[in-house]
Amino acid sequence: MSTSTPRHPQDLAHLLTRAERLAARRLQSVLDEDGCSLDAWRVLALLSDGQGQHMTSLAEAAFLPPPTLTKLVDHLVDQNLVHRRVDPLDRRRILAYLTPRGQTYWRRLDREVRARWPVLSDGDDELLRALLERLVDTLDGANAETAL
Repeated sequence: MSTSTPRHPQDLAHLLTRAERLAARRLQSVLDEDGCSLDAWRVLALLSDGQGQHMTSLAEAAFLPPPTLTKLVDHLVDQNLVHRRVDPLDRRRILAYLTPRGQTYWRRLDREVRARWPVLSDGDDELLRALLERLVDTLDGANAETAL
């Protein structure tokens, strides 16, 4: 006789919240040594591909309201870590990029975070990523269906 655990969304939500807060705490302890906030680290990570990001998509991907992102990017510009350019394809839009100093800063932060990030056992990192991506896709699909 098989016994399956009943599905309790609150249990999963609790575990996800706890994991996110523990991860954020771990990251912030590393970033504090370099005077970097978690939000700044997210923005730098998003810009690290060198492709440039529109401010709107950057705000969405960094989970920040646009005015908050603008203030953060202003701060990163003042630190010479980020620069803005007018999008050559749509002159009404602004693209953000890492400066050479920002690229160097990002690489150092990334090395430090990777060195101090706990590694799960063989294959578990990939499994966790796949399961979380599936959960996000499922929840996004459910949100899209209820919006209809």
